[in-house]
Amino acid sequence: MNKKQLRELVKQMKTTMSNEDIVVLTHKMLGHFTSLSFAGIKTIHIFLPISEKKEPDTFLFIDWLRLNHPEIDIIVPRADFDTSLMTHVVYEGTESLVKNIFNILEPQSGTLHTGDVDLVLIPMLAFDKRGYRVGYGKGFYDRFLQNIETNKIGLCLFEPTADIDDVNEFDVKLDACITPLGVHRF
Repeated sequence: MNKKQLRELVKQMKTTMSNEDIVVLTHKMLGHFTSLSFAGIKTIHIFLPISEKKEPDTFLFIDWLRLNHPEIDIIVPRADFDTSLMTHVVYEGTESLVKNIFNILEPQSGTLHTGDVDLVLIPMLAFDKRGYRVGYGKGFYDRFLQNIETNKIGLCLFEPTADIDDVNEFDVKLDACITPLGVHRF
């Protein structure tokens, strides 16, 4: 199946899911996330969920990290839709977040992070058994990940599909993907 077909399939599947379903599935994913080793991790990039698109509630991951690993810096993205690039801001709490014109929560203030990133939690709609993902098609994360050495972990509500047919040289392969059923490593 190609990326466009997968995007449509997953969007259709999400229409049958309730907000309560997302909460239950996110808690299962969080359980798998908490089993990872955080030794040597100093900075984690975490995407902020778009609730209207029924994405996993990554605020649960942020809360868990703040409670259990307060030494880890959490950074969140701010998107520039003119350039399709992201900047990264140290997460200071929900009070600094506002929705942009695309309904994505972003920090309006805060310290820009320009250093190393040890782990990136990546949003996605689908992924295949080789570790390639399907996002929303703007390429923000592929651009970001092409230029850094980091542990790349996807968060997906669904299990892997067969190979994505139209993977190209700009697609960045994941190291792992967390789903409600477990951790898939590549």
